[in-house]
Amino acid sequence: MEKLETYCPNTWCPGCGNFGILQAVKDAVNSLIESGTPKEKIILVADIGCNSKIVDYLGLNSFYGLHGRSIAAAEGIKLANPDLTVLVFLGDGAALDEGISHLIHAAKRNSDIKVVLHNNRLFALTTGQFTAVSPKGLKGKSTPQGSVEDPINPLELMMASNAGFIARSYALRVQHLKNTIIEAVNHKGFSFVEVLEPCVSFFNNMQFYNENVYEAVNEDPSSEEKAMGLIKEWDYAAEGKVPLGVFYKAEKETYEDQMGRIEENKEADIAECLKSHV
Repeated sequence: MEKLETYCPNTWCPGCGNFGILQAVKDAVNSLIESGTPKEKIILVADIGCNSKIVDYLGLNSFYGLHGRSIAAAEGIKLANPDLTVLVFLGDGAALDEGISHLIHAAKRNSDIKVVLHNNRLFALTTGQFTAVSPKGLKGKSTPQGSVEDPINPLELMMASNAGFIARSYALRVQHLKNTIIEAVNHKGFSFVEVLEPCVSFFNNMQFYNENVYEAVNEDPSSEEKAMGLIKEWDYAAEGKVPLGVFYKAEKETYEDQMGRIEENKEADIAECLKSHV
């Protein structure tokens, strides 16, 4: 087993949900390495925020992007070297506020990257501003009287964007999250894993999740209808049961494969053109 620890001191708050995600990622990466994925070909791409410090604590190749721009950087890395396994770590603010366009287009074009969304439902690093998935009424630094906006459902957004792999897990169910990440990596094409991650300092909904999350059984993840049933079961309000699991899987050609074929055809056309001028 690889020791993936680094020399960086951990600065997350005690009890932060990110600790569970870190352990799950370590376990998943070790499983991938043991099954034949070279360690040096696993690339982590981080954003800005508490969540993205995860790359500081993992002894793997990594790249820090700008806030909301990590998905675009990851797409470039994968397009330049399709042999790499590229995982992106970012928060709900980066993915669904600053970077929502990048997220939608990466899903739409089926770029073969794996997006892990640390969803604590607010901007945590800047101490509590609301995001697109914050519950209506959330009182924070930017909404002291309570947010008046209804949250969006990021999994429903991913379905509408034609993502090929859509899943949800929970930071405190480490084994479930590990298995979900492995399945996302093994899926060829764009993968989106939402991880419910309590922020113990500014929006501690750990008790709600502990009491309401459950591991759903989806016997037909190729069914859009069944996937949407699970996706819409919880509306990101402060109540209701919250299903976990792989909700949707669809096999289709990746963006990188399509672009590679175009490049091959272009080179063949150039060679034919040069031949005709000799």
